[in-house]
Amino acid sequence: MQNIFGQNLLNRRKALGLTQEQLAAKLKVSFQAVSKWERGVSQS
Repeated sequence: MQNIFGQNLLNRRKALGLTQEQLAAKLKVSFQAVSKWERGVSQS
């Protein structure tokens, strides 16, 4: 199964010029969670 969510998240994050850490802070999650979402390791 393709990781459409992760790819969209990565593309949008980069378009906004944010790092994983910056996005994580805005979402109040860990940067590890953002990384896992982008890689398709976890979608929770």
